[in-house]
Amino acid sequence: MAPPRSFLWSRRIFLTLLTGFVLVPVYVMVSSSLKPLADVSGQFRWLPSGLTIRPYIDIWSTVPLARYFVNSLIVAGAATVCSVVIAVFAAYAVSRYNFRGKRVFTVTVLSTQMFPGILFLLPLFLIYVNIGNATGIALFGSRGGLILTYLTFSLPFSIWMLIGYFDSVPRDLDEAALVDGCGPLGALFRVVVPAAIPGIVAVAVYAFMTAWGEVLFASVMTNDTTRTLAVGLQGYSTLNDVYWNQIMAASLVVSVPVVAGFLLLQRYLVAGLTAGAVK
Repeated sequence: MAPPRSFLWSRRIFLTLLTGFVLVPVYVMVSSSLKPLADVSGQFRWLPSGLTIRPYIDIWSTVPLARYFVNSLIVAGAATVCSVVIAVFAAYAVSRYNFRGKRVFTVTVLSTQMFPGILFLLPLFLIYVNIGNATGIALFGSRGGLILTYLTFSLPFSIWMLIGYFDSVPRDLDEAALVDGCGPLGALFRVVVPAAIPGIVAVAVYAFMTAWGEVLFASVMTNDTTRTLAVGLQGYSTLNDVYWNQIMAASLVVSVPVVAGFLLLQRYLVAGLTAGAVK
């Protein structure tokens, strides 16, 4: 039975409004990034009077954007790799073995997601400063300290998500690998991990996006040398002027790695999220 015409038209109108709601801000960003600063600072016009690519050239000299870009890649990449590796081992142990405190561990891992991130800011700051004073290991103001900070947020969710995904992988595959002579680690890497690639990719994308766009901890735990992109964009706002066209251009440039990665891994991401949510 075909749906009524009123439903079809209502759906079309809703989808049109939703599309406009999403695309209008993107159009404003793109058009503003191609305008001279005088045009952006004046009255807004939907159709620019003139276009220039100068903002895309100036963004690299107004602030050290390349250094911020490298810092973000190192921090986000390292946090992603560490989160995936640790989550794979932890989730496999919880999914395949019974041990004392297993339920307490899973509940504790999941309960950490209930607390707001700002609650951990002062404790982590004091811990890093005291470790630096006691041992000389500079965690505060370093990339390593920021990587550890991001692991405290991405790792619990990654473990919890991979537990659900590993539970959906038949245990018969593990038993077959053990019969063929593989040990527990061999069964994990040769059988379970290849079967769980969509879930692992979903965890990796989540960890990378969490670290790439984080502002609160990056603004406190970094200095001028280790500053990341999310915080470095503030440099386009000075006491004398705000370079709105460069802010828009830099925001688009910053979004390229995340958008490109999401498009390339979209099918794995969707499969991993759905398979990990349903047992």
